[in-house]
Amino acid sequence: MRAIEKENKRLKDILPKNYARPELDKRRLGEVVDLFTNIQMIEHGDNKDILGRTYEYCLSQFASQEGKKAGEFYTPSCIVRTLVEVLKPYSGRAYDPCCGSGGMFVQSTKFIDSHAGNRKNISIYGQESNPTTRKLCLMNLAIRGIEADIGEFNEDSFHNDLHKTLKADYILANPPFNLSNWGVDRLADDPRWKYGTPPNGNANYGWIQHMIHHLSPNGKLGLVLANGSLSSNTSGEGEIRKKIVEDDLVWGIVALPSQLFYGVQIPATLWFLNRNKPQKGKTLFVDARKMGEMKTRRLRELSEADILKIADTFTAFDEGRVEDEKGFCAAATTAEIAKQDYILTPGRYVGIEEQEDDGEPFEEKMTRLTGEISELWKQSHELEDEIRRRLGAIGYEI
Repeated sequence: MRAIEKENKRLKDILPKNYARPELDKRRLGEVVDLFTNIQMIEHGDNKDILGRTYEYCLSQFASQEGKKAGEFYTPSCIVRTLVEVLKPYSGRAYDPCCGSGGMFVQSTKFIDSHAGNRKNISIYGQESNPTTRKLCLMNLAIRGIEADIGEFNEDSFHNDLHKTLKADYILANPPFNLSNWGVDRLADDPRWKYGTPPNGNANYGWIQHMIHHLSPNGKLGLVLANGSLSSNTSGEGEIRKKIVEDDLVWGIVALPSQLFYGVQIPATLWFLNRNKPQKGKTLFVDARKMGEMKTRRLRELSEADILKIADTFTAFDEGRVEDEKGFCAAATTAEIAKQDYILTPGRYVGIEEQEDDGEPFEEKMTRLTGEISELWKQSHELEDEIRRRLGAIGYEI
């Protein structure tokens, strides 16, 4: 580890050196070393790619074991790829104020590579408050040969912004959902709160305004937020959202399906903002809740086709050729959003997809359905009686 740090100055004091600790199983450690020693990486292609993919796999497996805490360092790659495909960060300055293990940066450079671009055309900036997660990020970037400025130390973006003067062309982020008690009282009259001071009970609109503050005149941003951010009116959040919409910054909103995050069932949304929207006075709404497929019993993943469909919809919107599709997408004017009290839930705008007529006459269908309900009710009563009997047998009467 010391030899690696000596050869890679940016990894100084980052790599772990405590493999001699007593609680670590030496046999298992030996097997891990043997495993990596015997991998013939060059035979499989570019060695950085193999190492990077291995590291990303380990991160995802670690995330699945961590459960709710996983979001602190790992955003599912399908969500990151969606942000990247919509924003298309080819050149300029890219920024993530809560960069975790650096997934946004990795996917951005992969996007450039896949489109025969030059990584040198993009400068990467980030910041991370968790010291361990910051180390994961530095290792992730080093393995892939990605140069990035993520500050000299771990720090909170709200209270010690390490890139105060940065104006980014692309911002990609997955900030902590519904962060409470984040110390906004110590940030009174902060220039970032252009649209209103966010409440101390929820940092969602603090993150949004922090990122807007760091956008260049033609900058775009994509971030992941909890669904509540679309409709909340508590503590002035509705008024902040209204001002952001009226300032014509909201480019598009994508409602995501559930179960995309490790151990977290809370539904999430992608917000896309743009300082120079091609379609002035309009916002695209996409309802992607039916997309994706279950990869495990608890985890869903968006397919490449799903991701490209969402990105292509944004391209069509920008070019003025998007057509409203019931249940999937719709373009709404600022006036139409105002009629909805500035609530940005996509379902309000895209409606419900039309159901195909199955040819069964209404009367016959109702007779069949009520018969099925009657049978289910009968079964439920039988189950209730069975539960009562079993509880009574052990001395608990209902």
